[in-house]
Amino acid sequence: MARVEVLMPQMGESIAEGTVSKWLKQVGDQVQRDEPLFEISTDKVDAEIPSPAAGVLAEMKVQQGQTVPVQTLVAVIETDKGATVAAAPAAPPPPNAAPAPAAAPSAAAPPPRAPAAPGAAASAVAPPPVAPSAVAPPATDTAEDRLRKKSTPLVRKIAAEHHVDIGAIPGSGLGGRVTKQDILSFIDQRATRPTAVSPAAVSPAAVSPAAAVSVEPWPGDRVEPFSKIRKITADHMIMSRRISAHVTSFFEVDYTRVAELRAKHKSSYLERGVKLTFLAFIAKACAEQLRKHPIVNAAVSGDQIIYRADVNVGIAVALDWGLIVPVVKHADELSLMGLARAINDLGERARTKKLLPDDVQRGTFTITNPGVFGSYAGAPIINQPQVAILGVGAIERRPKVVVLDGAEALAIRTMGMVSMSYDHRVVDGADADRFLADVKALLENFPEGAV
Repeated sequence: MARVEVLMPQMGESIAEGTVSKWLKQVGDQVQRDEPLFEISTDKVDAEIPSPAAGVLAEMKVQQGQTVPVQTLVAVIETDKGATVAAAPAAPPPPNAAPAPAAAPSAAAPPPRAPAAPGAAASAVAPPPVAPSAVAPPATDTAEDRLRKKSTPLVRKIAAEHHVDIGAIPGSGLGGRVTKQDILSFIDQRATRPTAVSPAAVSPAAVSPAAAVSVEPWPGDRVEPFSKIRKITADHMIMSRRISAHVTSFFEVDYTRVAELRAKHKSSYLERGVKLTFLAFIAKACAEQLRKHPIVNAAVSGDQIIYRADVNVGIAVALDWGLIVPVVKHADELSLMGLARAINDLGERARTKKLLPDDVQRGTFTITNPGVFGSYAGAPIINQPQVAILGVGAIERRPKVVVLDGAEALAIRTMGMVSMSYDHRVVDGADADRFLADVKALLENFPEGAV
């Protein structure tokens, strides 16, 4: 009888944990190799995890809804047909159970998160975590000591900037690990109660948003807890507003040329299985201009600017259960056909939970398209650690004053707004506006040969 262990996969370079959002099989069920076994939610991707082997699902070690570190034992599959199945799934720890002992770090699921840290998730700029068994820690360290020391670089950076001793913060992560939300909450509380800490320990740069408040539901109200992806989105958006100095510029674009080219070529694209959208033209224009405006394709690390060598464009996809941003790698090297095909493919796989971990990694610039819902324009929040995000407003026929034969005339044109939020720490208004002006010029004069 062979037993195959199913571990919580590492769904990307910066992912430290994942949530089993839904079991697709139950104990005793037959499973085929590569058949979806459970769904996972992380701060990067919401996807189905396939079975590594064919057999019988013998044990489920992690309850639906639990969040556990990567490499944690999630399930056991017995590969011999007819093999004895465990009588019952492994019992989950009680709400106040202590973390698993260091001798078996992946043998049991951690306790549920403390309410004080909703939405805590791995930092989008943290390096890949090391499996507990990969490095032998000193014998004097406890499991709690080791986990606390593994706080992400972002947590340590925030601690250094605000002169905070991580060891003084009660952590809500596994084994007391301090998460982003823990340290940000600690800084908030310190700012509102300055007498609780030494004045010398308070950073003059610390800026605290309004504290979260509890709201009492009224009779007839429906109360629902945040989903995993909603918690992650909330945490990521708050973190981005804290880190980056957001400024937004708006440009009006005449898409009449693009509309003509799209009408002319969309049938031939469909014959090759590709839907030609306005978004493909916009992504193409942005990808080409990002190479010419490297500061918009950059990232910030401490007091350094990282100019990315690759142009990887993230395309935000609105799902029924949240928002995700798959990434088109080397977008500047793709033709319009290749870019349209990649956008179609990533969008479809996002909606069917078929994205791979690499599909949501290493973005350098993001495009979000709320215009499909009728929004005229917006000011999107930067997708960290990037420094800019483009928002696409509704594209529609509108009256426009144009110049014909030297005289002004009122014409009906295909118009739309684009907006770009950028990190004013490194991107000046002139940099952003030059980039947007070049994107606008390319869209309004898109070459026939590029289609």
